[in-house]
Amino acid sequence: MELRDYQKEICGKAVDVLQRAGWCYLAMEVRTGKTLTSLAIAERLKAQNVLFITKKKAISSIEDDNAMLSPSYSLTVINYESLHKLPEVAWDVVVCDESHTMGAFPKPSKRTKQVRALLAKYRPYVILMSGTPTPESYSAMYHQVYGIQGNPFDYYKTFYKFANEFVNVKQQRRGLHMVNDYSGGKQSILDAVKPYTLMYTQKEAGFVVDTKEHVLEVIMSDSTQNIINKLKRDKVVEGKDEVILADTAVKLMQKVHQLCSGTVKFESGESMVLDYTKAEFIRERFKDKKIGIFYKFKEELNALKKIFGDKLTTELEEFNTTDKNIALQIVSGREGISLRQATALVYYNIDFSATSYWQSRDRMTTKDRLKNDVYWVFSKGGIEKDIYQAVARKKDYTLKHFKRDLLSL
Repeated sequence: MELRDYQKEICGKAVDVLQRAGWCYLAMEVRTGKTLTSLAIAERLKAQNVLFITKKKAISSIEDDNAMLSPSYSLTVINYESLHKLPEVAWDVVVCDESHTMGAFPKPSKRTKQVRALLAKYRPYVILMSGTPTPESYSAMYHQVYGIQGNPFDYYKTFYKFANEFVNVKQQRRGLHMVNDYSGGKQSILDAVKPYTLMYTQKEAGFVVDTKEHVLEVIMSDSTQNIINKLKRDKVVEGKDEVILADTAVKLMQKVHQLCSGTVKFESGESMVLDYTKAEFIRERFKDKKIGIFYKFKEELNALKKIFGDKLTTELEEFNTTDKNIALQIVSGREGISLRQATALVYYNIDFSATSYWQSRDRMTTKDRLKNDVYWVFSKGGIEKDIYQAVARKKDYTLKHFKRDLLSL
């Protein structure tokens, strides 16, 4: 397979950085071909054993890309959650896909610790990849490069020591206590990793993506609206066997978010579908289309399964090879997969994260498909439209927003 000219140029620059520093960061936007580029870099490095760490749902597409490239190296593709099953191999190159998912702070995640141990053991060339390296805070860069020998923050052995120089640390109240907020990472973090970073945008690649967004409103059942109203008023709804409790502002926000799409998690920990209105609306509205559906809560998937029956799958391969629609959880489905077989994307619900909004809506885009239709299904008068207005402005929806919006719900 022939790479595009810009991919060849990035390969050349990346090899130079890798041979000088041992690692690089491919900050290439979605659909600019960062997977193929990273594999071509490994080939140019004359690697023998390449490890590609990604999300489970992306494994098959990466293997397909590698087959088209026909490289001389041996490739192993594995998801982060399965790293403990990794065979003993002398890895020459390790590619960490969607590496921003290793950026949790102030403490490193289990995923970050596993990758760090792997890199310390084999000392391979390291290629980090993400279209959004620091989607919510520059502070997330520290643990992405945490395990790389000679990274620009190597002197700072813990995040807290790093934060003393690179983070504007603030205090915020949580309940009765004041805690440190480390999200105020400084621009100097990006400046420090710039010599190792190769950025490329869709605009530079010649992509002018035209995504049309459509907001559709449905009227939920009277019983659902009555539960929402009672919960807002009394902070508790008691049934025969279960209780919905919203004794804090955070819990009220979560419960209202669930109920506006027809599901709820009870105080007992059990959850259920209370209202199938959204699922039924989606089935009828898009009955002649092959669609990808993003949901937020587990019970929303159960609602879709009941209404769509055998016309719905959660597996990407089955979606690509049949006439079935696909349902994906928005956080796990927003990265590393392509829904190019879909004629439209439909959102059963919406996530509080601006990252989820901006990444998931691009899942249908390819270099040959630049016009897409995205549909948001909101309950009339519900919380979803307020969340949408926040995340579309690249702001996470927070408790502060909810307290302001609660008066109008």
